[in-house]
Amino acid sequence: MAPRIILIDASIATRQVLARRLRAQGYEVDEADDPALGADMALCEPPAALIADLWMSGISGVQLCRLLRSEPATADVAIVLCGDTDEPRNRFWADRAGANAYIPKRRTGELVRALSRAVADAQSAGDGGFFLQLSGGTGDIRDRIARQLDAALFDSVIASEVRALATCDAFDQLFDLLVQFLTQVTRYRWIAVSTRGPERRALHHHPHAAESIEAEVNAALGEAPRAAPLRIEDEDAADLPVTAAPITREINFGGKVIGKIALSPCAQADVDAAASLLTLVARELGGSIRMASLVEESQRLASTDALTGLMNRRSYADTMAREIARSKRYGHPVSIALLDVDRFKTINDERGHAGGDLVLAGLGALLGDGSQRLSDLAARWGGEEFVVTYLSADREGALVAAERLRARIEAMEVRDERGARIPVTASIGVATLRPDDTLASLVGRADQAMYEAKAGGRNRVVAA
Repeated sequence: MAPRIILIDASIATRQVLARRLRAQGYEVDEADDPALGADMALCEPPAALIADLWMSGISGVQLCRLLRSEPATADVAIVLCGDTDEPRNRFWADRAGANAYIPKRRTGELVRALSRAVADAQSAGDGGFFLQLSGGTGDIRDRIARQLDAALFDSVIASEVRALATCDAFDQLFDLLVQFLTQVTRYRWIAVSTRGPERRALHHHPHAAESIEAEVNAALGEAPRAAPLRIEDEDAADLPVTAAPITREINFGGKVIGKIALSPCAQADVDAAASLLTLVARELGGSIRMASLVEESQRLASTDALTGLMNRRSYADTMAREIARSKRYGHPVSIALLDVDRFKTINDERGHAGGDLVLAGLGALLGDGSQRLSDLAARWGGEEFVVTYLSADREGALVAAERLRARIEAMEVRDERGARIPVTASIGVATLRPDDTLASLVGRADQAMYEAKAGGRNRVVAA
């Protein structure tokens, strides 16, 4: 049986010339002067191939191609689109629409050859038969295309909103904005996102049944990382019992899996729509998460001392400006301890600068270990000096905390490259915030107390 071709062209003369040549090549050709009529013909009786202009009045070749690709009856039909020029833009649109080929008009020989290849490819890819689907006429065709355009516009808006999250400065902000957006377009019991490198988890759910929901999230995404997850609890999430299994999608960036996103639908009837939405969100979310992570990392590097891992002086000053203002506003005490490593020059002279760096890194690890509760804030002030802050601690409380810190430093196990222990002690000066203090005056009084500790024999705590 001769392959059947549907040829759509508004110009009778152009259509007849091409139809004669195609018939001479052994094709059966059905002609249509209107794209809606041609689409209706294709859906009623799927052809081997369809030829149409890229740009037509009423319905474009792009729209026509997408419609036929979306219908089971015509998904494998070979489609060749034609245009007035050989511009790259036209080839791009034809390719994105799903056409087998784009051929400039008047290149009839090239068109015939492209059609032959497209028909052969379509026949080899298919199963040798087709599913017959009755059409509802040209009006139905236009309605289908309108619905398809609406769906494409919806997907485009979703993708654009998710990509816009790339401007976020942090993962927490990104997740908050994501759930604010998604609750406007879908309903769910909970949604959760987890990332790798760094390991993070965030979840949004109704305030009720938080523990059971966390168990559901862990089952869908795997066990939670050690760090506490970000939780957003509000009534934008539905408070409903489980009626459908969670939907999970991988989040990729640069060909690598960087995380997962999971959603619990409100009802079984919502599963298909939720799965489609989650697939789209997951596809676009990887770039936004990566950008937010890079911003977080750059901010961390800018505010962190590389050797000790603690805040640097500038970051500490910015943080303390807020804490001092809060203390003066609400009246709660704030104290600081300024410490200086005893005989640090001797350590450098005897153990080398590598030994001195080991001591400083060890102090950074000690002060940064939140489980020891040695400070609320800690920073490298400069050289071998460190500063720690005790929020809500008066003079007596700060002295107790500083003494505990001094003892921990003295007990530190720091070993040089040969494995020999490096003895480490520190002299500490403590000062408590006064109503007229600035950070400079507060640190100045702690510095004076620290020098008194040095003069008194080192390895001791003195209060200003």
